[in-house]
Amino acid sequence: MELKGEFLSMLSEALGEDKLPTVVRALDETASVSLRLNPFKSEGVHLPILEGSTPVEWSPYGRMLRERPVFTLHPLFHSGVYYVQDSSAMYVGSAFRDMLPRFSRLGRPLRVLDLCAAPGGKTTDLAASLRGELGDGFILVSNEVMRNRATVLADNVGRWGDPCVVVTCADPSAFAKLDSFFDIIVADVPCSGEGMFRKDAEALAQWSPENVKLCAERQRRIVADVWPSLAPGGVMIYSTCTFNNCENDGNVDWICSSLGAEKLSSKTLVPGFVPGEGQYCAVMLKNLCGGHAGEERWTDRKGGRQHGGQQQGGRQQGGRRAGGLITGLDAEGLFDVPMDLKLRSDMITAVPQCISGLADTVSSALPLLSRGCAVGTLKGKDLVPDEDLALCIRLRRGAFKETPVDKAAALAFLHKDALVLPDSPRGIVMLTYKGVPLGFVKNLGNRTNSLHPQARRIRMDIK
Repeated sequence: MELKGEFLSMLSEALGEDKLPTVVRALDETASVSLRLNPFKSEGVHLPILEGSTPVEWSPYGRMLRERPVFTLHPLFHSGVYYVQDSSAMYVGSAFRDMLPRFSRLGRPLRVLDLCAAPGGKTTDLAASLRGELGDGFILVSNEVMRNRATVLADNVGRWGDPCVVVTCADPSAFAKLDSFFDIIVADVPCSGEGMFRKDAEALAQWSPENVKLCAERQRRIVADVWPSLAPGGVMIYSTCTFNNCENDGNVDWICSSLGAEKLSSKTLVPGFVPGEGQYCAVMLKNLCGGHAGEERWTDRKGGRQHGGQQQGGRQQGGRRAGGLITGLDAEGLFDVPMDLKLRSDMITAVPQCISGLADTVSSALPLLSRGCAVGTLKGKDLVPDEDLALCIRLRRGAFKETPVDKAAALAFLHKDALVLPDSPRGIVMLTYKGVPLGFVKNLGNRTNSLHPQARRIRMDIK
């Protein structure tokens, strides 16, 4: 790999000249491969790809693999049992977990924003950490400004299966409507991509000092735009996949001095010293200005206080109740916790009742792509279940008839090939692979109608 002289100068300035030879050698090596397990789906599931793997130092569910398999041909990848993510990027999740004890006595659901979230690696990491600490007591807003990337994000969130996540597609400036709403904001801002050099030759070709400067200016605008939505005493975790001071420590110093914050920590991970592609991560505490993150300062759009995000007076804002509209199926019995069901057009969505008011507030302020779990569509008064319902970690097992399938049949389903299940019950059936829900078919006996989304089908040859 031929590195530009200006890049080497910036790298030396940021890391020290003594580290430069090690990093340069590492950038010529093959990129590492790692994944992060979903603790709410992977327990007790045997994954052959983990044989010979090693733990990621800063992630309890991260694993370094010996080689890169064809993940597309692994049914459990499509079921959200794990997420393929660079090990360095998992460091942001570690910094996030370190901050959670600060918010342990709020007395209400924690409000978190993943601002630049696509394709979903950090969102799924944050969701797992939040659920491990708080159960359903959080709302995670996962945002991506670019619509095509936001669609990918929503798919990956759906596969992960946490109903406390809502996906939005908004410019950072739109979050000013939610003044002092969030307790923690993770801003993995777009950058010059120095941590992508080993994986993407185009990132190296496009690098220039001018682009670094443009990226740094854009990063400041993004943070300044979203800053009003962070509560005083709240935490911002700022990260990039680049190494230069201009986009990293320089920007963090600017945020602290110009917007009002205290830097709690910062760390730069670089190839050669860590197995991954590298990551910069800094944690900042927003200055107190007449309040703090533990105070309930936010009022919803109806003017009433949000007490822990609880639904006020049983209201259903933005849609009518879905329960009782479906014959032959208790929609509210689909889940193992109380859920707030909404009917918008013909789609039913669900979020835990303890955050329904917060979800309504977010959806009223921002363009929404997904709200918790997509339950399904109404066809007359019958439910056609959405794939995300099968993948939801709060789905009550036993709510649907189930049929286990082997790997060949699982891949055929994901490829949207014709399946015949003569020994399976008739009607809507949830397919499982290794005990993990995969999706739905309607079994007609001599054939099945697949309910697997066309947009998620495997397009490569599975033979």
